[in-house]
Amino acid sequence: MGLPRKSLISLEATPYYHCVSRCVRRAFLCGRDERTGRSFEHRRQWIEDWLMELAKVFALDICAYAVMSNHYHVVLHINAAQAEAWTLREVVDRWHQVCKGSSLSQRFARNEALHAAELARLEEVATEWRARLMDICWFMRVLNFSNGYRSIRGIGFI
Repeated sequence: MGLPRKSLISLEATPYYHCVSRCVRRAFLCGRDERTGRSFEHRRQWIEDWLMELAKVFALDICAYAVMSNHYHVVLHINAAQAEAWTLREVVDRWHQVCKGSSLSQRFARNEALHAAELARLEEVATEWRARLMDICWFMRVLNFSNGYRSIRGIGFI
C-alpha cells in the first residue's frame, strides 16, 4: 500500500518533487475520446492557465509539467525561503486567492482595525496558512478540486 504524500515529502532530503494526478472512470482530461468521439482538448489550456495562476499564489515553483489525455505530471520546487519572507498581509492575501478565509482575515483584508487579541489569533492562523501555501498536498488539492474561475472540477481526479 502507498504512503500519504505528507510522509513522503522531506525538505531536508530535497525540495524537488514529481507529482502525477490522473482521471478515473474512463474520464478524459484532454484529447479526443475515441469511444464517444468527444473532444476535451479545450481543457488543456484551462489546466495550464490554472497551474500558472496557482504558482503565483503558492511558494512552489513549477519546474516542468505535461498535460496528457487522462493525467498530468508536474515537477515542483518547494520555495520555503519565499514563504518565510512573506508578511502577514501577503499570507492573508494569497490565502484569500484560493480560499475564503475567516471573518477575522476578511476584516483584516478590508483594513478594519483589529484588537491585539484578534491580531494575535490571526497571526496563529496565518502561520498555518503559510505552511499550507508551501505544501504540495494543498497545491494539488486546490489544483484538482478548486471552485476557482478556471475550475477543472468534475473531471474526476483522484
